[in-house]
Amino acid sequence: MNPYPDWLSPGDNAWQLVAATLVGLMSIPGIAVLYGGLVQKKWAVNTMLMAFTGFSLVLVVWVLWGFKMGFGEPQKLGPGILGAAVGKPRSILGADNQHQAVIPLLDGAMPKFRFPETTLAYFQFVFAAITPLLFLGSVVGRINFKVWLIFVPLWSTFAYSINAFLVWGGGFWAQPHTGVSSLFSTGTLDYSGGYVIHLAAGTSGFVAAAVIGPRLARDRERAVPNNLPIAAVGAGILWLGWNGFNGGDPYFAGANASLAVLNTNLATAVALLSGINGMISGLVAITPAAGFVNSFGAIIIGVVASSLVWMSWNWLGRTRLFRKVDDSLGVVHTHGVAGLAGGLLVGVLADPHIVIYLGNGKDVKDVTNAGWLWGHHPAQILVQLCAALTIIAWDAFVTFAILKVLGLFMKLRAPEEVLEQGDIGVHLEEAYPDEALVRADHTH
Repeated sequence: MNPYPDWLSPGDNAWQLVAATLVGLMSIPGIAVLYGGLVQKKWAVNTMLMAFTGFSLVLVVWVLWGFKMGFGEPQKLGPGILGAAVGKPRSILGADNQHQAVIPLLDGAMPKFRFPETTLAYFQFVFAAITPLLFLGSVVGRINFKVWLIFVPLWSTFAYSINAFLVWGGGFWAQPHTGVSSLFSTGTLDYSGGYVIHLAAGTSGFVAAAVIGPRLARDRERAVPNNLPIAAVGAGILWLGWNGFNGGDPYFAGANASLAVLNTNLATAVALLSGINGMISGLVAITPAAGFVNSFGAIIIGVVASSLVWMSWNWLGRTRLFRKVDDSLGVVHTHGVAGLAGGLLVGVLADPHIVIYLGNGKDVKDVTNAGWLWGHHPAQILVQLCAALTIIAWDAFVTFAILKVLGLFMKLRAPEEVLEQGDIGVHLEEAYPDEALVRADHTH
């Protein structure tokens, strides 16, 4: 007997499952305790529960229809971008999912996968799951919990799945468009989700915060973290979990995966030393570039991204619009701005000497990508910009539309008395119960 089909590599399969688990840990407990520690004490339980429920909801959506919408056969809805904007919704339930994984539109454009469809589906699920959890940080402290439970499946369907197909599933922005212009002779480069995940989260979070409205004035003015040590634990889980986030995205346990892991940690370390919020900024900005740039490029990305996020938070954040929109944890800055910056810097710094996949030495060349600085291909910057604008426009529209429709049937904000109470009002629980309530009274 043999446990391995001929096409399966135990090493590749094991690494993809481990990498996926590392990314899953970034959501639960990573995001749960990071955000749960950063919010006011009265919102800790609500924040953590929204993280756990969001993670669970996305998994159900993913296996029922979302995975195939992002990585399946194209649903041809019309000309141009509509012809390759989203995949056909299909379930992957049942026994017919142990076969060799394949992304139909990328078949032949990259090496054959050496693991089953179930591995690919779970690996891509954890990316889908963390995205709404990231922009949870924009709306904590006032969003109606029931709205969250409905919004997440809808957003994952109509925003995330389309983002994933456009950029990763072989859709419009993954394809060269030589018939349109020589400027678009290559597809968009987004190694692990600077656009699909972080720019999407920053955009959707900001729009959601604007539609739902701000926190109570006193809560906004007195937004004191309830537990910084536990927030630091969450941040540390995110940092090291990012080794799976970027290290798993070549889909093979090869040399490019190793480079991506080193670049991830290097950019993050430099960004952390460059300024406040630098750790998250560095992690986010290197994500679209991790396996496309050399390590000097990773250092540049860390410094530039950290500086841009600082400027965004302190300069842009003081403008009238950004003061009016209550983005509770600054997701638009740390994820939106950093993701956009990292994506554009790929167009500048992608190094053609960095090999993603090896050719055969004969008629198939090594797979590499070129940017402006090392590859003399400045047009890649324009490709990156156009894809970013597509993500921003679509996700802003979808987020706005979903919330406006939900708002016709239910209150988007929790009632004022519940906002005063926090966790007790929503869940009849609190993170740090008063000692008098939990200690037996033996005085009588």
